Amino acid sequence: MVTLQQQGGWQILRYLPPYADTDERAYLDALVEIGRYDGDFVLLTIFAGGGHLSQAGEREQALWFKATRARFAQHCKAIAIVRPGATEKMAETFRKLWPMPLTATADEAAARAFLAQHMAMT
Repeated sequence: MVTLQQQGGWQILRYLPPYADTDERAYLDALVEIGRYDGDFVLLTIFAGGGHLSQAGEREQALWFKATRARFAQHCKAIAIVRPGATEKMAETFRKLWPMPLTATADEAAARAFLAQHMAMT
């Protein structure tokens, strides 16, 4: 199940069980919505680790990253990725894509605290 909550400068994207055939499209559509957000924001992504993209979905996601990079760099103040088994190496990989502060953790509370700190700076 994919949900996107947009509230007060927070973008919260969840990709969690129960998984459905429509999840890939919902996830990619949510990325488009995040990319269209007008204003500064922080992004919290919460993944359970079970949903996977098809090859076509991976390509569409990569094209989205490329198309929104400049806008994200301007408006996204921080990103927190929550997923089981998150590591610093994972965070380093994503930091190569995005210039803003980023953390990867298995702890949602820690992720929210990280983002709240950066949201307070905007």
